[in-house]
This record gives sequence, C-alpha cells and structure tokens, in this order.
Amino acid sequence: MSWGTELWDQFDNLEKHTQWGIEFVEKYTKFVKERSEIETNYAKQIRNLSKKYQPKKNSKEEEESKYTFCRAFLTTLNELNDYAGQHEVISENLTSLIITELTRYLQELKAERKSHFHDGRKAQQHIESSWKQLEASKKRFERECKEAERAQQYFEKMDADINVTKADVEKARQQAQMRHQMASDSKSEYAAYLEKFNKEQNEHYYTIIPNIFQKLQDMEEKRIERISVCMKTFADVDRQVLPIVGKCLDGMTNAAESIEPKADSKQVVESFKSGFEPPGDVEFEDYGQAMKRTVSETSLSNTKEGKEKPGVKAKSKLWPFIKNKNKGSVPEDFSHLPPEQRRKKLQGKIDELSKDIQKEMDQRDALTKMKDVYIKNPQMGDPTSVDPRLTEIGQNIEKLQSEVQKFEGWLAEVEERMPSKSDSHRKSGLYETQNSTTVSNNCAQDRESPDGSYTEEQNSEVQVKAQPIPTATTTTEFDDEFDDEEVLPTIGTCKALYPFEGHNEGTISVAEGELLYVIEEDKGDGWTRVRRNEDEEGYVPTSYVEVFLETNAKDS
Repeated sequence: MSWGTELWDQFDNLEKHTQWGIEFVEKYTKFVKERSEIETNYAKQIRNLSKKYQPKKNSKEEEESKYTFCRAFLTTLNELNDYAGQHEVISENLTSLIITELTRYLQELKAERKSHFHDGRKAQQHIESSWKQLEASKKRFERECKEAERAQQYFEKMDADINVTKADVEKARQQAQMRHQMASDSKSEYAAYLEKFNKEQNEHYYTIIPNIFQKLQDMEEKRIERISVCMKTFADVDRQVLPIVGKCLDGMTNAAESIEPKADSKQVVESFKSGFEPPGDVEFEDYGQAMKRTVSETSLSNTKEGKEKPGVKAKSKLWPFIKNKNKGSVPEDFSHLPPEQRRKKLQGKIDELSKDIQKEMDQRDALTKMKDVYIKNPQMGDPTSVDPRLTEIGQNIEKLQSEVQKFEGWLAEVEERMPSKSDSHRKSGLYETQNSTTVSNNCAQDRESPDGSYTEEQNSEVQVKAQPIPTATTTTEFDDEFDDEEVLPTIGTCKALYPFEGHNEGTISVAEGELLYVIEEDKGDGWTRVRRNEDEEGYVPTSYVEVFLETNAKDS
C-alpha cells in the first residue's frame, strides 16, 4: 500500500510520524551507547579484580606458586583478564559498527526528511495560490455580471422614459453593452483559471503529493531496515566473542582440573621437613636399685649434658604442637632452621648473590666498552672518569664473591651432616670453578656450631628474609663530565628511526619517530650527540637516527 494514494490528506500526521521515527533512532543509539559504557566499566572492574589478586613480587604469595592450586588460581586470573578483554572488544565493536554508523545516518535522515517536507510545503503553497487566483476570478466574474445586469436595467428604464433625450438613451445603451462585454471577459478568465486549477489540482493530488509521500515511505522503510540491521549486529557482536570467551572458560576449567592434591601434599613435605629423625623410646629408669642410673640417649635430661660437650650437636625432643616462643634475631647462616630447610635457604641465598654478581659484571663490561670508546675517541669523554666506578664495581664483585664462598661453605657443611643427600649436585651460578673446598673448611672453622637445642613449629614454616647485600650506588662522576662542559650549540635536528633504550652511561634513550636536536655529529665512531631539552642530552647510535644538519653547519 502506498502512502501517496492512501494517505494523501494526512500530511501533518506523516510529519509527526517521521519525526517520531528519527527520535526512535536517537533513543536506540543512546541505548547502545549505554550498553557500550556498561561493557567498558565491566571490563575495567574485571581487570582490576584480576590485578588485585595477582601475587605480589617477592611476597609469600609468589612463593606459594609451587602448589598446583595456587598455579591454577593464577591461571584463572590470567584467563579472567583475557575474558575482560573480550568485553572491551564488545564495547569497541558496538561503538564502531552501530553508534558511529547510526550517528552519521541520523544526520542524513534528518536532511532527507527536511528536503521532502520542504517540497511538500512548496507544492501545498502552489495549489493554495492557484485556488486563491480561481476564487478571485470567480468573484470578479460575479461582480461583472451584476454590474452588466444593472447597466441593462438602467438602459431599459432610460429607453422607456419619453422624457429622456435620445443621447442619454444611446449613452445608457453603450454602457450596458460595455458591461456585458466586461462580464463576458470575466467569464472567459474565470473559465481559464478554473481549467488551470483543476489541472494543477489533479497533478498535485495524483502526481506531486504521491511522489513526495512515496519518497517519505521509502525513507521510513530504509530507517526501519537500518534499525533491523543494527539490532542484528547488536547480537552478532556478542556472538563473535563467544568462541574466545569459551576458550577463556575452558582455560579456567583446565586449570581447575590440573590441581593435584597428592602433589600439593608432597610439596608440603618438601617445604617443611626438618631432616631430623623422630626421638627413640625412653628407657626405663629404675629408681629402686641402688646403682648408677644409665641415662638414655634420647632422654630429655640428656639435653643439658649434650650442651656441655663441645662439638657435639644433641637433639632435643620435638614436640609437634609446641611453638617456639624464643625467636630471636635470625642468624646469618640460618642455623636456627632444621637441616633440610637450612640447606634450601642457603642455596637460595647463593643463587641470589650469583644474580647480583652477574649484574655487577654486566655493568663492568659496559663501562669497559665505554672506556675503550673514550680511549679511541677522546673527544667523547675522559677515559679516567670511568675508573672510579670500575674500581667500585670490582670491590663489590669481590665482596659478593666472598659472600658466595661463605654461604657455599655452610651449605657444604649442612650437606655433609645430612643423613642422605638427595641433591648432591649444586649449582652456584658462575662460580662453580672456584676452590670452594678450602673456603668451606675455613668458614667451618671460623663459625661456631649451632645450638643443639631446637624446637620447631611444625604447622608454620619460619619465614626468613636474608639481609639485603648492599649494592654500590651509581656515581655521578660521568654525568659531571657533561655538566662541567660548555653548553654546545644546536647544529641541526634528527629523527629517531628505531627505539633506543640507552642503558649505558652517557647515552640517552629515544622513542621511534622522536625529534631531537643535534649538538655534535658523528666523528667516525658511530655515535651522534643529541639533546632533548636543556637537562637531557647524550649519545645515540648514528644508524638509529636520520640527521638533518643546518646549511651553515654543513659548510663549516
């Protein structure tokens, strides 16, 4: 059914209906926008939740990751973070595929509707103007007819009056004829306007208005179709991420299924076993016999006597549920811990010191290379300015190496005293080639034997945090070399082609595409000196930047 034929007289209602259609599109756009904001906020809250429960570095939670259920929970948090990402994808797709498109379409829809109704009002004004012209010609014809009739009556009256002169009768007759002629002309004009109006009216209601209303109908149907497509897209946006969401949920399920209670139970044994043997039976002591009582090896009274014998480590009775209330300062050699736990702590301390030594050696290598560059290119800096830092790093390395040797000596002593060495092969980083046997013996002689008495809290491992090894702070002597120098003028600009971290002293980090000022061009060593601002300047590899020198700088 066509609006042009069925609703030819409903111009105002169609105007209201099409305006309501535009308002509906605006309402639906607002609905999708609010849904997008909900998805964004939900994703943000999920990410914050995942981040909140992530284990902190160097904390007890990070150490607990050796248990399968802790690892499963960490996997769940990571999958939840990916799950939040899919809701961000939903929000982005809703914005790009629906909100942006509908916002643009709304502008086009309003402009099209305005154009159609402008044409409709123009056609309406034209037909109304024709109608007014028809009415005016009709009234003029009516008026002329009445005037002609009055003139005829006056002529007949004058003609019948014998007292009227012949000239007056002739004059009245001519006036009547003129009025009749004017009435005839008005009639012809009225007939022409009537024919014209009927033609325009027919064209208006059967051609112009139906065409305009048909365009409005097409516009409205396209609007409804666009809403239909957007609603379908609204559902498809969710459907597209379902496979990835399913993978995230599968990852959570697999993480839960990977939990092994037996393995976690075994890990508890590995984490907390002391290495001691359970106490033996207490021998019967007969107080009725007048004889010297023999003290059993495992008697509780043996503790005091054991303490009096130097070099003998006696074992006290381990009561499982008695807490150690006398926890003083933690010994450096972890002698307060049972053998197995002590071995693990010592090994961990050795690994930590090995990493620190590696860092110091990396710094030493970097400074050595920089010193070689300064020796080959004195204009880049003074080679002697690096020597104090190299000396300090060398002292730090020697100190750390002595610490490693000391802890290796204690570790060797613990492993010798343990009843069975399950891990005879130890890794001590880069220092396995050193003569640890001699050092171990020396360290063992210098260190007193730990107290034989020991009580342990079976259900809670004592957390021991080793005292941090003081590391050498970076000196500012190299920076002072640049501070004392005269501020160099700018000779050009450069653009970074690649990112450069600039970890070494004297260098400066740059980002890809960053623009910098050149203050000293490459002298043949592959480095260009640049400045970011008044406080930041340094060297970058020449191959990492594209240099644009000024004309006067090139001539000089």
